[in-house]
Amino acid sequence: MLTRDQNTLLVQTGPDTPMGRLFRRYWIPALLAEELPGPDCDPVRVKLLGEQLIAFRDSEGRIGLLDEFCSHRTASLYFGRNEECGLRCAYHGWKYDVEGNCVDMPSEPANSKFKSRIKQKAYPCVERGGVIWTYMGPPELKPEVPELEWAMLGDGQRFVSKRLQESNYLQAMEGGIDSSHVSFAHRFNLDDDPMHSGTEGNKYLKADTRPKFEVAESDGGLVIGARRNANDEEYYWRITQWIMPWYTIIPPFGTHNPLGGHAWVPIDDTTCWAWSINYHPTRELREDELAAMQNGDGIHSKYVPGTYRPLANKDNDYLMDREAQRQKKTFSGIEGISAQDFSLQESMGAICDRTKERLGTSDAGIILARRRLLAVLDNLEDESLPGLETEHQRVRSTSILLPKATPFKEGAGEALHMVEGEDFVSI
Repeated sequence: MLTRDQNTLLVQTGPDTPMGRLFRRYWIPALLAEELPGPDCDPVRVKLLGEQLIAFRDSEGRIGLLDEFCSHRTASLYFGRNEECGLRCAYHGWKYDVEGNCVDMPSEPANSKFKSRIKQKAYPCVERGGVIWTYMGPPELKPEVPELEWAMLGDGQRFVSKRLQESNYLQAMEGGIDSSHVSFAHRFNLDDDPMHSGTEGNKYLKADTRPKFEVAESDGGLVIGARRNANDEEYYWRITQWIMPWYTIIPPFGTHNPLGGHAWVPIDDTTCWAWSINYHPTRELREDELAAMQNGDGIHSKYVPGTYRPLANKDNDYLMDREAQRQKKTFSGIEGISAQDFSLQESMGAICDRTKERLGTSDAGIILARRRLLAVLDNLEDESLPGLETEHQRVRSTSILLPKATPFKEGAGEALHMVEGEDFVSI
């Protein structure tokens, strides 16, 4: 159980907060590349870590991410004109390039040097893996661009989506770390879900609802092992990688199904972007798999038209069906693995009061993740932080049978490391 002060420290992510400063040390998934479809396309509002920003792609395809409000009279640049390699404010015509330089000031005298003294806040951006990433921290500490496995694959080998989650990032991320809920929240849907069907692991999840947890630190964060009984000689292990600051890799179900992953990125202290990724390291996704993902199945979501807000949301009680719950079509009466997760996480309130929790042995991964976040806050000026180096990111999760006497991290061995061009281990 956290104290109130510890909880506040972990959930606040604004510019002047310790956790906000920590998150700004990492490259941040800011928006889908499809949101800026081409040169001089419409600007897009972006809110990250409590900061209101505007993204645009200029005439040469370069990406800019600027403070939303013009340096002149603070009008929103959302209403600006994206033209001729810059974003021009619609109020008085001040124009900014992707680096935040004021390149035109038509309301001032032609010989004025005033514009050379104006600098709009701007954050560097890169495009990789279907995602536009930004770095919001000290320029001198900017790390290498992320090399998470899914981000390095060809376009046909991955599918990336995002959805609005109406809660603090931490309770969303802790849901990704928590393996014990799978036996309950998703109990009646594992066989039907396209990412889980046809695998031996499903029967172990249903048969043993009391997993034993072992957790080990890794260079990037934590390796969390959930152990269930399989037979007289073996345990079934689902081993999750948590990579700082907010990534999880879902233990796969069978080598024929794609891997999964998440990122939980704060918009502000009461909402976050839940990024969901499916990918396969050695083949392109099949048409039926893509169709299911595009339909919002599995870890993805169906949207309110024209938005990234889930169609099932708190305003409609997540389209809960009590009859489906009674008939054991779903455990909670809510359809879809994604909605089953975020409905319960949002039910905790916008910011969970962790002073009311009573944690058990199955919460070992969550407890240690909190401790690791708190510990890292004491070393914000270190050049290397957990999960910052690309080598920390080149890992995998796994589902595996191991002899009962074998320590999980030792037994899983190479299955926990990414090898480019090679398949993963899973049952």
